[in-house]
Amino acid sequence: MKQLYRSAYLLFFLFTFSRAANAQQVATPTVDVTLKQVPLPAFIQELARQTTYSFFYNPADADSVVVTVAATQQPLDTVLRRALAPTRIRFAIDPERRVYLTKNQPIQTQLPFGASAAPLADATISAPSSTKLVGTGKPGAAGQSVLKRQEIGERGAPAATRLTLAGHVRNLASGEPVPGATVFVDALSVGTATDQFGYYSLTLPSGQHTLGIRGVGIKTAKRHVLLHSSGQLEIEVEEGVTSLREVVISAGKDRNVAGMQMGLERLDIRTMRQIPTAFGETDVLRVVLTLPGVKSVGEGSTGLNVRGGGTDQNLILFNDATVYNPSHLFGFFSAFNPDVIKSVELYKSAIPAKYGGRLSSVLDITTRDGNKKKFSGSGGIGLLTSRLSVEGPILKDKASFLVAGRSSYSDWLLQRIPNKGFRESSASFYDLNAHLSADVTPHNSVYATGYLSRDKFRLSADTVYQYQNLNASLKWKHIFSNNLYSVVTGAVSRYQYNITNTKNPVNAAQLAYDINQATLNADFSYFRSNKHTLEFGVNSSLYNIQPGSLRPVGPESLIKPEVLSREQGLESALYLADRYDITARLSLSVGLRYSLYYSLGPRTINQYQPGQPKTEGTVTDTLSYRAGQVAATYHGPEYRATLKYALTDRASVKASYNRTRQYIHMLSNTTAISPTDIWKLSDPNVRPQVGDQYALGYYRNLKNNTIESSVEVYYKSMRDFVDYKGGAVLLLNRHIETDIINAYGKAYGVEVMLKKTTGKLNGWVSYTYSRSLVRVNTGTPSQQINNGRYYPSNFDKPHDATLIGNYRFSHRFSTSLNITYSTGRPITLPLARYFTDGAMRVYYSERNAYRVPDYYRADFAMNIEGGHKAKKLAHSSWSIAVYNLTGRRNPYSVYYKVENGQIRGYKLSIFGSPIPSVTYNFKF
Repeated sequence: MKQLYRSAYLLFFLFTFSRAANAQQVATPTVDVTLKQVPLPAFIQELARQTTYSFFYNPADADSVVVTVAATQQPLDTVLRRALAPTRIRFAIDPERRVYLTKNQPIQTQLPFGASAAPLADATISAPSSTKLVGTGKPGAAGQSVLKRQEIGERGAPAATRLTLAGHVRNLASGEPVPGATVFVDALSVGTATDQFGYYSLTLPSGQHTLGIRGVGIKTAKRHVLLHSSGQLEIEVEEGVTSLREVVISAGKDRNVAGMQMGLERLDIRTMRQIPTAFGETDVLRVVLTLPGVKSVGEGSTGLNVRGGGTDQNLILFNDATVYNPSHLFGFFSAFNPDVIKSVELYKSAIPAKYGGRLSSVLDITTRDGNKKKFSGSGGIGLLTSRLSVEGPILKDKASFLVAGRSSYSDWLLQRIPNKGFRESSASFYDLNAHLSADVTPHNSVYATGYLSRDKFRLSADTVYQYQNLNASLKWKHIFSNNLYSVVTGAVSRYQYNITNTKNPVNAAQLAYDINQATLNADFSYFRSNKHTLEFGVNSSLYNIQPGSLRPVGPESLIKPEVLSREQGLESALYLADRYDITARLSLSVGLRYSLYYSLGPRTINQYQPGQPKTEGTVTDTLSYRAGQVAATYHGPEYRATLKYALTDRASVKASYNRTRQYIHMLSNTTAISPTDIWKLSDPNVRPQVGDQYALGYYRNLKNNTIESSVEVYYKSMRDFVDYKGGAVLLLNRHIETDIINAYGKAYGVEVMLKKTTGKLNGWVSYTYSRSLVRVNTGTPSQQINNGRYYPSNFDKPHDATLIGNYRFSHRFSTSLNITYSTGRPITLPLARYFTDGAMRVYYSERNAYRVPDYYRADFAMNIEGGHKAKKLAHSSWSIAVYNLTGRRNPYSVYYKVENGQIRGYKLSIFGSPIPSVTYNFKF
């Protein structure tokens, strides 16, 4: 009888197990699919859309596989079996609603009957060694976190001492690349940082490794890999949830010490949004001005003076397209919509060899790629401006778009100013951004960006000013291998303005100007090993400038038309940079960039007497050049070198030297960027600028890398930059070289910075002592300035101190405080009046011998966020800010008027009272 019971129990167990196993296969959801000759990934995406199942497959296996199937209300496994029957793709479904598609042989998703149930050591599934699984559906639930160990490469591959693991780090929620994330293997003390495309490359030995991934705004993650041969690993990471004890405002806690780059400041949009600015809108350039070594001439100016350089000596790139005027609305707003910005990098020294064409700095602004997972949007409504951006997938996980717009409505504010002239004025601007990104194949990606901005303002119902920026760029990234990839970029930039005066019909006229630039770059990165990286490439830019035109407006105008001849120039360069870790503590980065410039016709060039000042009286001949003919050639090497020595794990010393050349010059009658600035190319009479900079820095992290400290000293010499003779005429001047002079300059200083990166209270404090001096000792004694001695430049401000503080009370409420102080900028004052030859004249001081009063400002902001429920239709926040909290009347300039026979001085302030603002931000 016992034997009978045992037999019955065994039969019941087998029957139950069989039914359960079969139920696993048949209890799949039904789907409706009608597809003909579609790629396998598209078929999988359709199944994922109709079900709650997650699908995993190797992209290499899916390459060139097409599917034809027609099914109505058929079980998922039946549809898969029917569709995949003609192919070599097999599938397996586990109880957790995961579908694994592999080539030739299906994955075993459960233990065979009778096998031991002991837990597996390293993997929850068994897959062929070459499989690299890519998830669809909801990878957050069953993505890479489930695959505790991933095998890379083929088993049995020839033994190699060095293998390369490469791939991308992407945001799990949006699919966007994560730049600046650190991918490392602690056990081997090796690591690397992802580039702007989220790409990384590591050299590792074969075997098992644990990869760590960390960075700003993401959760620290780990991946276990078994490396058989070189291969790729795509990594998706989750966004970090900000906690009260971790308000991270910089990526890579040890980058300050461990990184090779010096004189580099990195900002992300989260940091920038914490800093209060005028009128409540996040402003990229205002935030950059809070960094050590970066100054402006005063309030209402977005012109940057970096380490003693002029505003024209900064290369401003927006997705690799040059921006010539980065401001809106008299300089009160920057030209960049904060909703599209991903990161901002400012190079003040040790400028990478891939960049050239400017003496002082490179400001590289990169936009986001757009959400590749789902549609979303964001925007804001302020007192003077509103903005809206929309993004989403074009092809899920493969291609995305991002479109944004911003506009102003500031006339209501002008109409409330007591001054009648302002009440009769108007001002407005708008800008549009569009960005497309697509992963065409696993080894080819394309990125396209378009940008348009327009400003229009009218002062006292008299003169109308209009100006616009137009930029576009197209990038193609190609991965040759895990060690080598290239980025080919084509970009166009255009800046133009016109000034129209129609108040008097007889003198009605329009003054116009435009500059065009077309650029082609080919950049290559070769990761020879974790200790050795090469970068090389070629750049070329074609400039086309219309220096100015004056045309009559209306039939009654008596203005005589005047159009200056166009200027053209071609600037090209080759570069090579090599970074090598000599020892565990000593690293060296060297680079050579060789630039070549041609001044091109058609042009008519004046020749002047050798050794004599250039005046209309010293012209000896006039030469004409045909279209494309070379009028002048300039060339020379540009050196880049950086040395880093790690004193300890938390302290290092760095030194750098770089030489730069600049072949284009800005001519301006102001000390800041203005809409009416003109640019002049080098030619036989105007030499290019050359600069050399030496820098030395000490970097130390404190309290477990939560506090960063740095001290940098620098010395910079410049020659052949442009200054002006007294009474110079800049507009519509056919022989501008007679009114400008070549000047020499030097700048030196020390920058101290202390930054707290985590905690409820975070921010930074910085102090800069710097000098910027100019000397003009060429020409006759009457043409020399200050008798050939050095004098302060227009932007020489020796002392500058800034405090940025943020305090988060809770997840929904935080405050920010910004305090800045700087020495007043230099000015030239009238000292006396005298009579000579029957006329009254004014006697002026030496150039820039005096200063306006010192500058001081405090700003305060409160940020109030809505509820953090995950399934809200839209998430919103309020920003309430007060700019110039103390109401200090900081002088922008000092001017003088003759009143009742006396010279009286006046100070002009842009903001003489507190400026409150309220902005409503939303995201959906």
